Amino acid sequence: MFDLLPHVLNGLTLGLLFALIALGFMLIVGLMEQINLAHGSLFALGAYFAMQLLGPRPPLPPGITTAWLALPLDWRYAATLILAPLAAGLVGIAIEFCMRRTYGKDPMYGLLLTFGAAMVIEETIRLTWGTRDYVLQVPQAINGGFLFGDLIWSTYRFYAASIAAVIIGLVWLLIEKTPFGATVKAGAHDSEIVRALGINLTRLRLLVFFFGTMLAAIAGIIVAPIWGIRPHMGVDAVIPAFLVIVLGGVGSFWGAVVAGLLVGLAVGLCGAYASEWSLLSMYVLLVAVVTFRTRGLWGKKSVLEA
Repeated sequence: MFDLLPHVLNGLTLGLLFALIALGFMLIVGLMEQINLAHGSLFALGAYFAMQLLGPRPPLPPGITTAWLALPLDWRYAATLILAPLAAGLVGIAIEFCMRRTYGKDPMYGLLLTFGAAMVIEETIRLTWGTRDYVLQVPQAINGGFLFGDLIWSTYRFYAASIAAVIIGLVWLLIEKTPFGATVKAGAHDSEIVRALGINLTRLRLLVFFFGTMLAAIAGIIVAPIWGIRPHMGVDAVIPAFLVIVLGGVGSFWGAVVAGLLVGLAVGLCGAYASEWSLLSMYVLLVAVVTFRTRGLWGKKSVLEA
């Protein structure tokens, strides 16, 4: 039992992080009816921006750089959790601006555009930071380990799981309890009705893309100390995120969260006891669920179904 517990905890942590990555992806898919293939690259960009801000040569004017580096690492890390996602969000705004001509047309146009954007971002990362792996600095307070019963568990993994759970809860509150969330849900259901009500759909799409990009970037910063920072880390994120959305049911908030936890547990437990099955396990889980529920665990029932 106690041998199994650390792997279950690691799997749940991984699952919360998968769910966090998937939620930003799902918001964009739900409102714009476009699959954003650049989501993984924006996830990686958040980690690189954070690494650059926390590194010895932050991209700031000389006077500000001196004051910035004089701050304790705890403060700089907290500020980076806000500044790096905002910077990635601006890149997301640029992508959304390019996507506007594809709305209402064949979804393949948006798919190809975001695929191109993903390639541009990944090659820009290679040209700017090279192909080597980097490690993200984190404050001493979330380093090391602590006793959990008879086990020693990573403090950082506990922190990552906690902050992912808090952000997921805040996103739920934003979507379910605020006028902005109600408008986003209405737009995802019928964009023409939203436009007829006088809501600026162009601005709404821009805000949702910006918000979804920020979620991807925050996830990249949190995951970076666990996975490491490397150019193709976005690919490692976007595939599980897409799988989590399909498994949970497209458009279902809690479906994505539960699916993320299931995928995390499958990957974590297989990684501990049958490592060669670790990545394959998430695809096996998807096939098993979709075979019996084609709309995913909590997906809406199609009008074509009996």
